[in-house]
Amino acid sequence: MSYQVLARKWRPRTFHELVGQEHVQRALVNALDQGRLHHAYLFTGTRGVGKTTLARILAKCLNCTDKGEGDDGVTSTPCGRCDSCQSIDQGRFVDLIEVDAASRTKVEDTRELLDNVQYAPTQGRYKVYLIDEVHMLSTSSFNALLKTLEEPPPHVKFLLATTDPQKLPPTVLSRCLQFTLKHMPPERIVGHLSKVLEAEQVPFEESALWLLGKAAAGSMRDAMSLTDQSIAFGQGEVRHADVAAMLGTLDHRHVLALIEALAEVDAARLLQEVASLAEQGPDFGAVLDDLTAVLHRLAIGQMVPSALDNGHGDRQALLELAGRFAAEDVQLYYQIGVQGRADMAHAPDLRTALEMTLLRMLAFRPQGVPRPARTPLPMRGEAAPQAGSPSAALPDSRSEPQPEVQTQAQTPAQKQAQNQAQPQPHVQPAPQPEPQPEPGAPSSSETQAQTAAPVEASVDAAPAPVDGPAPMPGEAPDSRDDSGGEADYRANNHASDVPPPWEGGAPEDPTPGAEAPTAVASEPAPTVSNEPVGPAETPSAEAQAGQAMASTQDQPLPTEPLPTEPHLAETPAVAGGEASSEEPSPEPSFGPSAEPSLEPDAEVEEMAAEAMAAEAMVDEASQHQQHAAEPAAGETTAMPTGALTHSAWLAHFDDLGVSGLTRNLAAHCVVAADDGERLHLHLDPSQSAMNAEVHQNRIRDALEALGYPRRLEIEVRQLDTSVETPRQMAERLAAERHAEAVEALKRDPHIQQLQQTFGARLVESTVTPAGETRKARR
Repeated sequence: MSYQVLARKWRPRTFHELVGQEHVQRALVNALDQGRLHHAYLFTGTRGVGKTTLARILAKCLNCTDKGEGDDGVTSTPCGRCDSCQSIDQGRFVDLIEVDAASRTKVEDTRELLDNVQYAPTQGRYKVYLIDEVHMLSTSSFNALLKTLEEPPPHVKFLLATTDPQKLPPTVLSRCLQFTLKHMPPERIVGHLSKVLEAEQVPFEESALWLLGKAAAGSMRDAMSLTDQSIAFGQGEVRHADVAAMLGTLDHRHVLALIEALAEVDAARLLQEVASLAEQGPDFGAVLDDLTAVLHRLAIGQMVPSALDNGHGDRQALLELAGRFAAEDVQLYYQIGVQGRADMAHAPDLRTALEMTLLRMLAFRPQGVPRPARTPLPMRGEAAPQAGSPSAALPDSRSEPQPEVQTQAQTPAQKQAQNQAQPQPHVQPAPQPEPQPEPGAPSSSETQAQTAAPVEASVDAAPAPVDGPAPMPGEAPDSRDDSGGEADYRANNHASDVPPPWEGGAPEDPTPGAEAPTAVASEPAPTVSNEPVGPAETPSAEAQAGQAMASTQDQPLPTEPLPTEPHLAETPAVAGGEASSEEPSPEPSFGPSAEPSLEPDAEVEEMAAEAMAAEAMVDEASQHQQHAAEPAAGETTAMPTGALTHSAWLAHFDDLGVSGLTRNLAAHCVVAADDGERLHLHLDPSQSAMNAEVHQNRIRDALEALGYPRRLEIEVRQLDTSVETPRQMAERLAAERHAEAVEALKRDPHIQQLQQTFGARLVESTVTPAGETRKARR
């Protein structure tokens, strides 16, 4: 018997032998089992995926007589033994009319075909018309076929097959059940070829089958034909080298060598590999295609290692290479490779285009980034909750550093204690007359109590009802302008060098008396010294802000200098202001004679102006506090001693003085260990690309300048979610300050009245805490 090619010998004869078309198999099997048969079927798909095979299997199912001669004998599992099944397999079944539409395109051929439709089948149960490449029929042929295709006789079934369904008229498509057959993936082809070659007892290599599966381009018939050719080429064997030589494909080892050179960031080796490839005269466009295909597989190996195929028998090698690349580099190289393939048509020659594409991959790699370390696989997208999220903004039970505002409030006392042993020379100003105490001035103890509170506390405590307490003695009832008090103060103190309280205080007084005001309280009232006013003698920034907010409650600024004696008692006005926030004031409010009634618009405008003035005063107070917290020109900061803990790392992070990428790298580190000589930091894996030696040297120098001379080691690893990085701490504190500022504005009576009167709405995203800019908060 003559040799029969594999494509015909291994053609499926039942639905269960069909490979790779489960969606079509399921629909047809269920229709045959349930007796729900359509009169016309259309099978579409590329060449060699089983269109004609499916039509012949369906014809056998319709005419198999193993289960009876009547209509009940239709089955989804043809026996293959009856006369009808054997005749169909051998191509001599009378009632299966196969028509090649490519050779019979005329309308006369179609009419001749349809003349016999009315006659009953001769041998089988149904007369089946199998029209292959039906899209080749002419328009007149389609028109002649329409009526019969829509209402054929009960004993007629039409099976149409085409590779180009777009050329079929919509009138034909609407009369058929259409099934689209899928391309065969290389994995499916390799599996089927393995079974065929094992049954044929032909030795083979799996990597050679992968070459055949990819060369088939989704067609099982092409794969079987190429297998026949490779068996003949390899003298009865299917070997990788023989198949590569037969197909003219490039040895895969050269592509892997290029990938290894990219992993080593070695441009010289890249050019050497291209030169060795040029000796074989390959298609450089195909080389670049293979390179991008390997980069695609590397990306899969990084994200989902279990999904990486063994296409060339190189799965283990690719997994090792995937660990040597950063995920960002693989994506960048792939994009450059795809773009370089499109630019090859404009290059002087293909080799130049390949070399420039490879060099571009290295040139566009981020500079200053060291060679990537071993990347743990698979890469996971899980991340710790961001510090800006609501859950991260909640206070934590673990020990955390104090907010920046409190740290700044405590800084002057620490610096005064340090400067006790090393006093600073002072410039003696001109003598000044002793000021008289003002009845409404706050005492020194109250000033210190207000200094320890943050600026935000003054904003919260400032709002009060518009009709506040009565004016101070000697004050005009309708005096409401802050600028008038400021002008009076400057007029009374024109000859004095003492700055007004709303422009910031003088340098801190490093004398012991500034630290212990209670001891001075027991002594007689001192005279005004020639030294600048210290923090214990000047009202704090918070007290100034409180006085500014109190001006909106009909209380102007004092018209004379604030007293310097610490033994003065609290004034009734301040005490009354504190009591008014807790219980109603016993003093009567202003009547119509004290302040004229205002129209709603004028009143709202006045309240808005007062709120803006108060906010400006709070900003100035915050700037004064930050200025007071900075060390003087002659002061020195004590060098820290002992091991650097993570709490100290968070507290002194801003003292490092680094910026840019170096600061970003340090902000994502946590302290793991410090033995006095070696400082070990853990870095968030998301910032591993920035872990360059130049940034490490800058961080080490900054730590040494801060008093921590260490040998710095930074390890990239997953951070503990319970440990907060400086970046997360900064975001959390910013979120807390923003929330406090929003809450303070919501409690403000002026804003509440604006909302009630005009239906205004507070846009929380535009709220910026005092001392911050909107850009910094974002």
